[in-house]
Amino acid sequence: MSVLEIKDLHVSVNEDEQGNEVKQKEILKGVNLKLDTGKIHAIMGPNGTGKSTLSETIMGNPSYHVTKGDILLDGESLLGLPVDERARKGLFLAMQYPAEILGVTNVEFMRAAINSRRSEDDQISVIDFMKKLDEKLDILNMSQEMADRYLNEGFSGGEKKRNEILQMMMIEPKFAILDEIDSGLDIDALKVVAKGVNSMRGDNFGSLIITHYQRLLNYIVPDVVHVMMGGKIVKTGGPELAKKLEDEGYANLRDELGLDIDLTDEN
Repeated sequence: MSVLEIKDLHVSVNEDEQGNEVKQKEILKGVNLKLDTGKIHAIMGPNGTGKSTLSETIMGNPSYHVTKGDILLDGESLLGLPVDERARKGLFLAMQYPAEILGVTNVEFMRAAINSRRSEDDQISVIDFMKKLDEKLDILNMSQEMADRYLNEGFSGGEKKRNEILQMMMIEPKFAILDEIDSGLDIDALKVVAKGVNSMRGDNFGSLIITHYQRLLNYIVPDVVHVMMGGKIVKTGGPELAKKLEDEGYANLRDELGLDIDLTDEN
């Protein structure tokens, strides 16, 4: 079992004021979260509350500055490690808007990513790679042609999301952070993406799903649901918590918890 732990995490970003002065704006204000492999966690919350900031910070995006707290993977601090090193240690981020990379095919990218986490004596063979690729493509109803194309080049929004899930399934990270993978997906594409994520469930895989809507969680049922407001986790529960939010909204939960948070500032 592996453990990803976020301890009292405070994160700021540079905020440009009228193009003249840059100051630090605090987004995360003391996030505490513990993820174990074998479980899927979901984070819900209004826009602007820090959900995507959390995912980018865990992965090491240098635009986000940790001012206090720590991020630990199996007891080892990740602060100071670049994105590629965090990926080699077992983290994966499926982004809301995946980038296009010309000149690098999906196959080349995935095989390099797999081998970067292995020793020189344990590199995956072409035969084993292609066998595994065929299995994963079949699960996601993807063609070999898509795997041979340049990374995300000319892909539709749905194809990009499906391609991100393919990469996750091939790389097999310890923890996958899925940031609004349901954004822009029709119901058929959503079902396929959910099928891919559900196929990864097991003792050696954990996931943090960031979403606004209950809809995704109908297909990927989480073990734990967290609600984020004002840059903090304010409530944790089971799958029923997501359904309550869908029915009652964030304002009702804020009032129920007695929080002094202006949700209009988070939209």
